[in-house]
Amino acid sequence: MDEIAWPRPLTERQLTQLEQYRQLLLTWNERMNLTSITDETQVYVKHFYDSLAVLSIPLWSTAAKRGGQVIDIGTGAGFPGLPLAIVEQGMNFVLCDSLQKRVTFLEAVVQELGLQNVRCVHARSEDLARDLEYRGQFDVVVSRAVARLNILMELMCPFLRLHGVGFSYKGPGFDDERADGMRAAKKLHAKIQAVDTYTLPLDMGARTIVAFEQMSSLPHTYPRKAGIPQRKPL
Repeated sequence: MDEIAWPRPLTERQLTQLEQYRQLLLTWNERMNLTSITDETQVYVKHFYDSLAVLSIPLWSTAAKRGGQVIDIGTGAGFPGLPLAIVEQGMNFVLCDSLQKRVTFLEAVVQELGLQNVRCVHARSEDLARDLEYRGQFDVVVSRAVARLNILMELMCPFLRLHGVGFSYKGPGFDDERADGMRAAKKLHAKIQAVDTYTLPLDMGARTIVAFEQMSSLPHTYPRKAGIPQRKPL
């Protein structure tokens, strides 16, 4: 994909690993529903570039320099966590998903690519956030899940250390979620710090990443039990 200007220059090894990942994604996609995007260019732009777009955000750069701990909740086929783990070898990643078959795919990719900085976990994020091994243990949480920001923040914030940062990947229509997100942030003792809107290469659409910081300890009432954040958003 020579026509793509990546958010950060990639090495030949990183490009090779992304291509290996793409091939595995297509092969496994023939027997399980991992992605509706299968065209080579679209995979590179809508999955890989979009996952790596956060590299341009200063809050991410600061965390990366510290070599922090990252968790990707609702990772699905590994986005954005796996492309980020390929590029940010100095950071450690946990990929969390509620479906075992997707976790099996992720483990196969991690093994095939020889990634030493990735662990895959089968769990619902609401349950995992109650586990003391994971609650409040991460410098960064990312999610490209399809849910409104007020729902995602309740699922993401419990994993963050004090002053840890969350990055929520959204589509172009963030403005109609802004008020809900700010209301949820207040209840979750978090603060929205940056809203970065960008255009994907080759005119494949606009996207937004919302960055928020955990300003003080999260009340133990959050996250609520599985399913409640979706049914009764903050």
